[in-house]
Amino acid sequence: MAERQVSALEPKPNRRQKRNRQHPIWTNNPGLDKVHTDAAGIDVGNSEHYVAIAPEKASEPVQRFGCFTGDLRRLACFLKVHGIRSVAMQSTGVYWIPLYDVLEQEGFEVYLVNARDTRNLPGRKSDVQESQWLLKLHTYGLLRNSFRPTSEIRTLRTYWRQRAEHVQGAAESVNRMQKCLTQMNLQLANVLTDIMGQTGQKILRAILAGERDAEKLADMRDYRVKASREELVASLTGNWRVELLFTLKQEMDRYDFCQRQIAECDAQIQPHLDTLPSRLKSNNGDAVPVAAPIRKKKAQGNSPRFALDKELVRIAGVDLTRIDGVNVMTAQTVISEVGLDMTRWKTEGHFASWLGLCPSNAVSGGRVLRRDTRKIVNRAATAFRIAASTLRLSNSYLGAQFRRFRTKLGAPKAITAMAHKLAVLFYRMLRFGQEYVDRGQKVYDERYRQHQLSLLNKRAAQLGFAVVPT
Repeated sequence: MAERQVSALEPKPNRRQKRNRQHPIWTNNPGLDKVHTDAAGIDVGNSEHYVAIAPEKASEPVQRFGCFTGDLRRLACFLKVHGIRSVAMQSTGVYWIPLYDVLEQEGFEVYLVNARDTRNLPGRKSDVQESQWLLKLHTYGLLRNSFRPTSEIRTLRTYWRQRAEHVQGAAESVNRMQKCLTQMNLQLANVLTDIMGQTGQKILRAILAGERDAEKLADMRDYRVKASREELVASLTGNWRVELLFTLKQEMDRYDFCQRQIAECDAQIQPHLDTLPSRLKSNNGDAVPVAAPIRKKKAQGNSPRFALDKELVRIAGVDLTRIDGVNVMTAQTVISEVGLDMTRWKTEGHFASWLGLCPSNAVSGGRVLRRDTRKIVNRAATAFRIAASTLRLSNSYLGAQFRRFRTKLGAPKAITAMAHKLAVLFYRMLRFGQEYVDRGQKVYDERYRQHQLSLLNKRAAQLGFAVVPT
């Protein structure tokens, strides 16, 4: 095919036109080829699984199996006998996990596909037709395999998700305790930053032990509390309703229980992190000791009770908390969800798209009908969004960029845009071992100013004017 000649008078193509030229709209072979010849489709259910293979491989190409472990092993044996090497199944609830583990142990290539990609089933839907439809789509390579981390990361993810549930439970208990205090007109939350801090817990536990004297309760005030003793006495004067004290006691017991459960999760997470290999290597290839992170960020109240920051530097090879807005909790959440191997995604754009942080424009007839992001429930994307929202008061390069986005796009879109930025930085640091260095707010402001001056000079030149500085 001859190369396209560009005229000197033709305007310079923009980014969209360049991208469209890279993707041809025709192909020499428009037909469908069989990609997976030895394939099977499995419709996963709660109590039974339907397996479909090619009709030429068996007299009864569709078989039904139970969900017990023995049934799953018979299913794998059935696939091996008929020469099946690749299997496609939908991610239905959590019912697919035992079957996936059995097939993976038996050496099958397992495709875990999104039900959204297989919903256009023609005709009346049934379990048999669903398995045959999966077989047909998978045979012609029309299904994409979903991301599934390694076994070590899956173990870490289970521990971390369980810990997050206990943290959420403790937060709910604190909210209910604060509600009980407000109903008794004990305005402790108005004089203390955190009612579950050192002073707040002393006062609450003394109240539950039977103390009602506001003067004695105020004497438990820590010297770091900014509120005066008189303010504490005034806030601790209220009505002591029996039913609310009972509720307060139960919520305190639940809070203590959640804290013990969190400590047990930490006791499982720390030794499991020790089993992960270190990515910090010296010149001779030996592992190097991990020093404390350069930028020590303030630890959250629900942070683990061990040096998680050093462990993250060791297993990641870089200090991810140097990114503004990303603390150890955010970094640990993302690693437990996506793992440490960024080669699963070709580029940083693929990674951000998988997280659902990229625009998903609906185009028809050359017109953009809808501009929005895909509705994806992803814990890693949520962590990036929360980290992006904390940049509002940051005196950093990313903080200045977020404030400009917030003014131009509004808060929701600015949070998504900055979450995309954080995901890209996260990808680059893990994939290429690059260290992030903050250039500061002044550098961003000056760069933005020069960009605006360049646009202004260009616009003035088009109109026949020149910009003269005052």
